[in-house]
Amino acid sequence: MAEAALKAEIWVKAQIRLCDLQSVPCVVVRKGDPDAGSILLKLNRLSEGVEVFSQVRTADGVRAWMRASGDEPVEESKADDYIAKQLNFDPDIWVLEIEDPGYRYRIEGKII
Repeated sequence: MAEAALKAEIWVKAQIRLCDLQSVPCVVVRKGDPDAGSILLKLNRLSEGVEVFSQVRTADGVRAWMRASGDEPVEESKADDYIAKQLNFDPDIWVLEIEDPGYRYRIEGKII
């Protein structure tokens, strides 16, 4: 059974608050559609590289995250190129960047 859809803007604001509580720098790089915009999460691990996750739904309708940048962290320029391509395809995407070399931020949900 599909989960109820949470508005993108509310989800993003909640993540900003969670990061703030942990003193983890977080910024909205791009605002998308406030209700149904897709979300790209850019986790910047600084010297360890960058991971980009795309919010998706599984076949069962459960919210999950796809490793959009691949299994291993990539250079920031490669992550930014991927994000730019996605924005050209869908201008309603939200981009949230979290600078977290200490791995304090935890992605909620299944990672596929």
